[in-house]
Amino acid sequence: MSVVLREEPLVSGVSETLDPQNWDEVRAQGHRMLDDMIDYAANIRERPVWSPIPDEVRARFRDSLPRKPSGLGDVYQEFTDCIVPYATGNVHPGFMGWVHGGGTAVGMLAEMLAAGLNANLGGRDHIPVEVERQIVEWTRAMFGFPIEASGIFVTGTSMANLMAVLVARTAALGQLVRRHGIGNEGALLTAYTSTATHGCVAKAMDLAGFGQDALRCIKADRLHRIDVAALRTQIAIDREAGLKPFLVVGSAGTVDIGAIDDLEALSKLCREENLWFHVDGAYGALGILSPELAPRLAGLETADSIALDFHKWGQVPYDAGFLIVRDGRKHRETFAAPAAYLRRETRGLAAGSPWPCDLGPDLSRGFRALKTWFTLKTYGTEKLGAMIERTCALARYLEARILAEPRLELLAPVQLNIVCFRYRADDANRVNGDIVADIQESGIAAPSTTVLDGRLAIRAAIVNHRTDRCDVDALVSAVLEFGAQRAPSGDSLPEVEPSPPLAI
Repeated sequence: MSVVLREEPLVSGVSETLDPQNWDEVRAQGHRMLDDMIDYAANIRERPVWSPIPDEVRARFRDSLPRKPSGLGDVYQEFTDCIVPYATGNVHPGFMGWVHGGGTAVGMLAEMLAAGLNANLGGRDHIPVEVERQIVEWTRAMFGFPIEASGIFVTGTSMANLMAVLVARTAALGQLVRRHGIGNEGALLTAYTSTATHGCVAKAMDLAGFGQDALRCIKADRLHRIDVAALRTQIAIDREAGLKPFLVVGSAGTVDIGAIDDLEALSKLCREENLWFHVDGAYGALGILSPELAPRLAGLETADSIALDFHKWGQVPYDAGFLIVRDGRKHRETFAAPAAYLRRETRGLAAGSPWPCDLGPDLSRGFRALKTWFTLKTYGTEKLGAMIERTCALARYLEARILAEPRLELLAPVQLNIVCFRYRADDANRVNGDIVADIQESGIAAPSTTVLDGRLAIRAAIVNHRTDRCDVDALVSAVLEFGAQRAPSGDSLPEVEPSPPLAI
């Protein structure tokens, strides 16, 4: 009996492929998009830093699922009209609110190239994986890690910190923890960090199965560094109680003010106590590229693992987080999960073991390494280090402006590139919160807020390589202008003497 295969008729007007019917039209549209985005970056100062989203624009993004095709030009027009004007604003030099890098034209072009290749960096033997391995080698050299160190790109330091906790968990409990869970022994494990550490570390303890109560948050000193003596005391107390300390997380650039823990002292303690030493270096770790800042990061080279973001001080477009682990074997033992459909061969496309998926939770992974490779190759570490130093110099300039102005008060020592201050007023927390919102809505600048010892601070994080003195001056002028509007007559205390410097 023969089987007759019938060809199904094509639906009229519908192509079987998603490729364009006219490549020249797409090419022309693509060139327009590229020109527009280069103009966007080149002329960014002509735009407000941030603009509130109008209700009618927000409503457009509540439309139902599109069933019919639209012209690429029409979709791009909607992007131009409704997305570009209401972006985060971190490309703008006046963006100083959170630790966001500004990106570069080089990184943007590299991201386009990566999208064109559409490579999956979960594994297999193709050159994009080798590009990522080269970044691992460069990062290893950057921090003075041994040849057996391993590394991997992730979304950001929040994920890298979680992965570091998991590697430390495997180092403490062995590989069977992956099969049986933390069990009774794991329930006794305790980790340590400071009260100034980013909240993602507590979340990592939660997601790793320990619970946030297993994380001891040790008091910080007046410079927001972990109190090493108090840490040592807490470890001894926990051991006496039958608990099992296993991990210390230090900070290289805390989220509030950019403090750097005494990494050498933490490393020494961890070696004495046989603890895993992890450093959250989300943005501060790249200070190692600066001859001026590198000595302040002494001890970083002795860490068991470091989490960092190339998309912050490295100016790589989002996202480009990274984890490097001193002991590559422990790293692989934590995440490698062989499967028949991921069989490794000695030749062909399935060669190239170990694969990146052996070093993290993701099998489907984008080509983050390419934009980082382009950035490092194009600018070089010397220029990137000089850029990092410049952002810190601008922070010191802002500090000087604040100290010279009686209406302003410095709330924390300026240690890297983050400045926390406030406008002097009665009900200062409310007034300064309003000032920040006013400035953001004006489009002049985009600072953020934090709370230091119960006092709400205006927080300026100078990360963007485009930021200059004129942008710092604009921020100060805006704070004074909106402060005068928000504080009742006489509230700004003009008779107050300028603030004294806060010693580091």
